[in-house]
Amino acid sequence: MVRQPAVANQFYEGDPTRLRRQLATLMGKEVQEMTAKAVIAPHAGYMYSGHVAGAAYAKVRVPETVIVIGPNHTGFGAPAAVMATGKWDMPLGIVPIAEELALDLVDNSRYLENDIQAHLYEHSLEVQVPFLQYKQPNLKIVPICLSSIPFEACEEIGMKVAQAISRYDAPVLMVASTDMTHYEPQAQAEAKDRLAIDRVLEMDARGLFDTVRRNGISMCGVIPTTVTMVAARALGPSVARLIKYATSGDVSGDYQRVVGYASFIIQ
Repeated sequence: MVRQPAVANQFYEGDPTRLRRQLATLMGKEVQEMTAKAVIAPHAGYMYSGHVAGAAYAKVRVPETVIVIGPNHTGFGAPAAVMATGKWDMPLGIVPIAEELALDLVDNSRYLENDIQAHLYEHSLEVQVPFLQYKQPNLKIVPICLSSIPFEACEEIGMKVAQAISRYDAPVLMVASTDMTHYEPQAQAEAKDRLAIDRVLEMDARGLFDTVRRNGISMCGVIPTTVTMVAARALGPSVARLIKYATSGDVSGDYQRVVGYASFIIQ
């Protein structure tokens, strides 16, 4: 199975030369890279959130294998879907699936299923891949697309991700894809997002899950973020850093209906 881009020339440049130029601008000047367990980054069009994602990716050393976990916006496919075989044909080149790691996850989790349909048109994972390719030419990915699932399922998947990473014979980075509050006034969005950001900084996965639901925070990737935090903590003591926060209003000038964007690094 070869997955074709669903949002090239919409969310990001589809021409390889222009895309490289776009990514270089979004990540800025070279900085000293750090080893990380995970990146949490937004997935809107690069015009709006690319600078927030780029600020985190610029600081991280990207290994050859990355698990990319995003929310399911389309409603297609299994609730917890892994594309376990095949490749992605992206503007910057072919990205193969890390099949050994992907199949390990499917074989050992009660929830994860080998399912392609959830991935065909989903943008939340796709927009992360050009950043990863730019930093790592030999990239392999494990794409995981998650619908709304209970915390117990998040916890099980997170633990299975950690165990699979521990068994794998090479370094693995996790990427959780999420935007924050959607289409609320700037001050209200910032206040709600601060509640969620504080839980991420505390590495409190259950607290994040509950806070988002209790306060009606429209953080679309709360499930992928929760899973990633569970996995990071299972891999050992973990520290989360907020790298950048912004809203769509900073670009559009419309502060009445903003979308919030935050990027983090977990070490």
